[in-house]
Amino acid sequence: MTPVAQAAVLVSFPVAAAAIGSGVALVRPPGPRLVSGIQHFAAGVVLAALAGEVLPRLREEGNLPWAVIGFTVGVLTMLALAAYGRSRDEARTNVSTRTLVMALPLGMLVAVGIDLLIDGLLVGLGVTLGATAGLILTVALTIEILFLSLSLAAELTETGLGRLQAGLICAGLGLITAVGAIGGVLVLGGASDAVLAAVLAFGSAALMYLAVEELLVEAHEQDESSLLTAMFFAGFLVIYVLGELAA
Repeated sequence: MTPVAQAAVLVSFPVAAAAIGSGVALVRPPGPRLVSGIQHFAAGVVLAALAGEVLPRLREEGNLPWAVIGFTVGVLTMLALAAYGRSRDEARTNVSTRTLVMALPLGMLVAVGIDLLIDGLLVGLGVTLGATAGLILTVALTIEILFLSLSLAAELTETGLGRLQAGLICAGLGLITAVGAIGGVLVLGGASDAVLAAVLAFGSAALMYLAVEELLVEAHEQDESSLLTAMFFAGFLVIYVLGELAA
């Protein structure tokens, strides 16, 4: 199977997760504690993928200057997206409801689209690292995208969109992940060690920000319990065991 075909197969899972998550959110939105549990679990999965697959390969690649550049660009990209999200939230509270219905979806969809494109790039990156890394990164990002689609569908309906429209938009956005994955394989297939090190570092920053500054921050908005905290370690353990079995 060619790398492009492998990327197409792997990315089909997060694309399906986007459609399933939006459908579930529109039919029966999950409760806040369930969402928090999913976020804890997803954060553990993402950090395990980062620690077990991406960072070890980054160290093997060497090229410290390029790694520093890639990591810095990754951090700046994620911080810029976060700043854009905060400005969007401020606009949401300051403008009238009628203006909000017309303006909010566009800004929200741009930010989500960029996020999904980066997620797809990470799937493509996993393909270039090997079968095990590709599978583990795909599992991690599938869970993350499932949660993202759950929250996005609910937020879109709050802006005045119908349920069917919101579901179709979320499912359509999931296809951006496929663009990132296949494009990532095509670009990284013949990349030099320096470029690969920079992309690995970029992906490390993106995964780190996703787990620490998004999933865990939002998960902690609910009252903590031992069960919710245990979900984080369960997610980490699942990916660790999967990596050991596939090695």
